[in-house]
Amino acid sequence: MALDGAFLRHLKKEITDRALGARVDKIYQPNKEELVFLLRTRQDAFKLLLSARANSPRIHFTQYAPENPKTPPMLCMLLRKRLSGAKLVDIRQPGLERLLYLDFDATNELGDKVRLSLVVEIMGKYSNIILVDGEGRIVDALKRVDEEMSSQRLVLPGLLYELPPAQNKPCMLEWEPARIVEAIAGQSKNQSLNKGILNALQGVSPVVCREVEYQVGRGRELFTKELNQEQKDRLRFFLERLFTTVRDIEGLPYMVTKVKGKPIEFSFMNIVQYGTLASVSQWEDFSSLLDEFYAERDRQDRMRAKSQDLLRLLTNASERLSRKINLQRAELAQSEDREHLRVCGDLIHANLYRIEKGSPFVDLENFYDENRVLRVKLDPALNATQNAQKYYKDYRKAKTAQQVLGEQIAQAEQELVYLDSVFDSLSRAQSESELNEIRQELREEGYLKAVRDKRKPPAAMAPLEFVSSEGFRIFVGRNNRQNDKLTLKQANNNDIWLHTKNIPGSHTIIVTEGKQPGEITLREAAMLAAYHSRAKDSSQVPVDFTQVRHVSKPQGAKPGMVIYVQYQTLFVTPQQELTEKLKNI
Repeated sequence: MALDGAFLRHLKKEITDRALGARVDKIYQPNKEELVFLLRTRQDAFKLLLSARANSPRIHFTQYAPENPKTPPMLCMLLRKRLSGAKLVDIRQPGLERLLYLDFDATNELGDKVRLSLVVEIMGKYSNIILVDGEGRIVDALKRVDEEMSSQRLVLPGLLYELPPAQNKPCMLEWEPARIVEAIAGQSKNQSLNKGILNALQGVSPVVCREVEYQVGRGRELFTKELNQEQKDRLRFFLERLFTTVRDIEGLPYMVTKVKGKPIEFSFMNIVQYGTLASVSQWEDFSSLLDEFYAERDRQDRMRAKSQDLLRLLTNASERLSRKINLQRAELAQSEDREHLRVCGDLIHANLYRIEKGSPFVDLENFYDENRVLRVKLDPALNATQNAQKYYKDYRKAKTAQQVLGEQIAQAEQELVYLDSVFDSLSRAQSESELNEIRQELREEGYLKAVRDKRKPPAAMAPLEFVSSEGFRIFVGRNNRQNDKLTLKQANNNDIWLHTKNIPGSHTIIVTEGKQPGEITLREAAMLAAYHSRAKDSSQVPVDFTQVRHVSKPQGAKPGMVIYVQYQTLFVTPQQELTEKLKNI
């Protein structure tokens, strides 16, 4: 979490510039840890989100409208009673603490003007939203804290409001950078520079501290007790730049996103410490950044939760198939010794007169092996003829088993390949609609129980669409069902089909419309095919391509499974930037 005191200072200015003087129109409490205030000015109306969720405490304007319960909670009703129609007259932040006072001028039941403050405490699992009256007494709180929960600070109606315990760190609004450098260098413990800054300075998050260390050390890790004079000078320089940014509120909103698309950090300053492992984007304002950051993170968390049952199903099915294949291969290895059984039967049959009933074995000259003596095991309960017949029977059984097992192993291996492709589709699913299509596919294949639903099934999703630099349309399937439809029904025989070689991934189609795509289009389409595959994070990925006319589906094959001939292979490196650039919005 990067919502530190310095970031909150920028948010405070943004909220002040837009909302100061606005009146409270409506108040909602969509869940037990969040409030939404609908504020109105003469020119505008906007929603202000206040969240005390442990993993995402924050305050900012929001475009998202959370679903509200039918019956408002008690706190929501209280806030409506006290703050409806109230005017936001001031927003305060003590130093660089992660805390904001929202001061309102309101009217009580008697018609008198009163001052009420809503205190938003942004402190991880201890976050809270507290209503305080003009005398500083707590009216109520989102999270009441009694003696059983804390012995240091109670948050209960009627008690005087107390600030959370201070960390007693220097504030960059009051201290000069040179004093901070001395304090860091004078720390008793030798630790990494970023931890030294974090322990010595109020209002900065770990990501900011790491960024300062990265800039000071030019990418190298530094330690507080090992700083030379040049490094101290560089530290003072970057701290001066940081202090100026925070004091003058000159920062800009930046978001750091992993290569796979998950947002991981945000800050009021540019973040370069991740290099090529992540991308950094600048946003228009701080509220829209936080809105998107938490919405996307929550969406991915929701998707991960909703896909857990599918992941378990696929994992269990794959493990079961793997065990089955291993057992069948072991059985097949045993059946490969069937020729020995036939030889034993022939030798017994040729020496019936020499074998007495009741013997456990007999030594016979093997005429198949230069008359070398071979010891043949016998069943003492059977005569010579019966022992020979038993060997012949076991031989025929082993021969049949080899044929059957070979077919069964091949089928199981194909099924394993298919499950692998579903794994890949699941890993790339971006919406609940895509998850539902994967569920439907698994139902049709018998991996999930069919659901009786009289409702009309939702329309199938369209494949992803891109446009190459040369103007050719390129389609990419989202899942196996879509791959089949795209390749076998929608594509023309003269279109170009692409797929990663022996790697689970999407079918990719270049729509030629009677034209011959150039090398640029072929390479871009190959990169799209590689990006939408399991080899997304690899380099030099082999991608096969051929005309659609050379692609066919074997009878009884699983969804997405095809064979192809007369193909060529390109080696490409997937690029997220190219994918975004070619996307047909």
